[in-house]
Amino acid sequence: MHTRYRQVSAPTSLEGPVTTPSAATPSTTAGTGQHGRAPAPAGTPRGRGSLGPVGLVLAGGISVQFGGALAVTLMPRAGALGVVTLRLLVAALVLMVLCRPKLRGHSRADWGTVIVFGVAMAAMNGLFYQSVARIPLGPAVTLEVLGPLALSVLASRRAVNLVWAALALAGVFLLGGGGFSGLDPLGVVFALGAGAMWAAYIVFSARTGRRFPQADGLALAMAVAAVLFLPLGVVESGTKLLDPTVLGLGAAVAVLSSVLPYTLELLALRRLPASTFAILMSLEPALAAAAGFLILDQALSTAEAAAIALVIAASMGAVRTQVGRGKAGTGK
Repeated sequence: MHTRYRQVSAPTSLEGPVTTPSAATPSTTAGTGQHGRAPAPAGTPRGRGSLGPVGLVLAGGISVQFGGALAVTLMPRAGALGVVTLRLLVAALVLMVLCRPKLRGHSRADWGTVIVFGVAMAAMNGLFYQSVARIPLGPAVTLEVLGPLALSVLASRRAVNLVWAALALAGVFLLGGGGFSGLDPLGVVFALGAGAMWAAYIVFSARTGRRFPQADGLALAMAVAAVLFLPLGVVESGTKLLDPTVLGLGAAVAVLSSVLPYTLELLALRRLPASTFAILMSLEPALAAAAGFLILDQALSTAEAAAIALVIAASMGAVRTQVGRGKAGTGK
């Protein structure tokens, strides 16, 4: 997924600078995401030294999408809900051990925010994994990205964002072949729902980041998501979740989709501008398509490849517009 866990700034009309789907700018109190990572604040670019951080970000993106592909291969053994449960549980355990968040000293508003953040995280992951159980990984991530992209476009008052919206819609039309006859309709609905939850995730990630230090809020929200999803996973998969092979593969999904990307992005964003990070994240649909092809043998048609390219272009365009607006606002 997709799905990644990172704390980001929220849209202008809601609270602060506009963010795009895969381009959300990390906050200074970020934790780990398409479904879970939390980058550290971006540092000052270092010219020739930027190649290293770029490589780390791309490696993190590859890890997320190949983790998603591995999750698909695990679904026949544990079911989509079972896989989500294992991923969230393992990621929550790792984050709680590493972050050791304080449970005392927080207000009701703090806890309310982190709980809603956890609910959004659980829904985002659950819907996305239900989607990739029915449609190829590349198209699923492309459709999911539309949610945060729409949030960015709607939150911006610049007319040029209508161009990026039109590009994205053209991509969706191509992806659906004029009616989504080649994709499972329920899978499409789940992917779009995951996109909507990703947009909600962005908003509450930013709010959580302002209320909790470091990645504490993320760790707590991940624990909330894991607890919420546990009954669903048990109902669908039961004792299958205790199978050593399933546990091992589930842990691998959590590491590839959350722990490893978080670490790589944390290192990269100490030297990489947030705007560059955002543009690189716009490549995720392409990385997802590659993972689907290499791991799941999910080949794309020419129209599907063109559709993904259009959505990537729309995402990058929205990022560039956002960055230009930010520089104009600060007089840089």
